[in-house]
Amino acid sequence: MGHMDHAAFGWLTPVLSYAMACTGSALGLRCTVRALDATGRSRRNWLLTAASAIGTGIWTMHFVAMLGFGVTGTEIRYDVPWTIFSLLVAMAVVGAGLFAVAYGRDRRRALVLGGLTAGFGIVSMHYLGMAALRLHGRVRYDPALVVLSVVIGVIAATAALWAALSIRSPAAVAVASLVMGGAVSSMHYTGMAAVSVRVSPSGDALTGATAMQFIFPLAVGLGSYLFLTAAFVALSPMPGRTEASVPARRPAEGVAR
Repeated sequence: MGHMDHAAFGWLTPVLSYAMACTGSALGLRCTVRALDATGRSRRNWLLTAASAIGTGIWTMHFVAMLGFGVTGTEIRYDVPWTIFSLLVAMAVVGAGLFAVAYGRDRRRALVLGGLTAGFGIVSMHYLGMAALRLHGRVRYDPALVVLSVVIGVIAATAALWAALSIRSPAAVAVASLVMGGAVSSMHYTGMAAVSVRVSPSGDALTGATAMQFIFPLAVGLGSYLFLTAAFVALSPMPGRTEASVPARRPAEGVAR
């Protein structure tokens, strides 16, 4: 069995990955709150932004953490198409969960359906990302820990959607995002604890890209997207404030006349 190292750079990758998960969660929750206060095309656009934020945050969290992953006795490469596919799946399935909650008539049923859908999206992203691994050996999983990681992912998603439906204040959303970021990180490391690798030394060249060739540049790009989108959302006026400002001006206009 190959010895696995999950933190080759010390605490750097776990802390950065947690920060990415929290950032994506906070942005996704704020966009979902905006969506629930909007209608028509505006609601759809906010939900799409929320799905891209949460999906991007989860993906970036996973692969920043994977920058610190190593196995003695073998190099590690990543299959590029599978890696990108894992990102698209995360966005699509989390988006399906958000739309189920936003447009569902029965709130409780919509929350359960949305939590299950988004939770499986989070878990699917993780294991599709693991399927992109290329190394000299065979990867195996502990079924019990895999099931536990799925349960954590579903609970994290359901809790996040509940927060989006029930919480409005920015401070409460910030706390909820910290909790969700911790849950997503726990899901990741629980899934990684399920992994064991039987190394088969070989001189053959591995296919795919190294983490620094592909994962690191893409993670930096997606992380930048999260922070820029967060700034845009923070600076966008809330619909309620815009509407409230209109009647406030009308009496003044009447007095002037």
